[in-house]
Amino acid sequence: MSEPRVLILMGSDSDWEVMSEARKALEDMGIASEVHVSSAHRTPERTGALAREAAGRGFQVLICGAGAAAHLAGVCAAETELPVLGVPLAASDLRGLDALLATAQMPAGVPVGTLAVGKAGARNAGLLAARIIARIDPMVADRVRAQRKRMAEEVLAKDAALQAKLSGGKG
Repeated sequence: MSEPRVLILMGSDSDWEVMSEARKALEDMGIASEVHVSSAHRTPERTGALAREAAGRGFQVLICGAGAAAHLAGVCAAETELPVLGVPLAASDLRGLDALLATAQMPAGVPVGTLAVGKAGARNAGLLAARIIARIDPMVADRVRAQRKRMAEEVLAKDAALQAKLSGGKG
C-alpha cells in the first residue's frame, strides 16, 4: 500500500480490539492508514496537533473511536477541515449510549459523521472513509463497487441455501 490516507485515532489502547475493524475495512479496499492512541482529555495538545496536521500530511479522512465521555471525534473536528468519522465505544455501564450521544450531539458548525457503537461502527467507518476517498480515486471506487457486489452475491447465495433447506432439497 502507499502513503496512509486515513488517520485512525483512539482514546485508549484498549479500544484497538474494536477499532482494528476500521483498519481491516480500509485494508480490504487497498487504503493505507496510520493509527495512534491520543486522548481528547489526557493528551489534548497532541490530539489537536494530530488533527491540525492531518491534511498537510496527506490524510483525507479521520476516524476517531472513543468511549465514555467520547470527545475525541469532536475535538478533532474542531481542529481540521477534513471529514471526521466518530465511532462510539462501549466503555462504561451505559454500553456505549453515553459515547454515542457525546459523538453525535455536536454543535452546529463542527460536524462529526457518527457511526454505530462498537465493531460494526468501526467497520462501517472504514467503509465510509473508502467511499469518501472513492469520490476522487477511481481505483478505490472500483474496489467499493466490487465489495458491494460481493456482499450482494453472498446474500443471494445464503438465500439460495435457505430455500434449498426449506424445500428439503427438492428442486
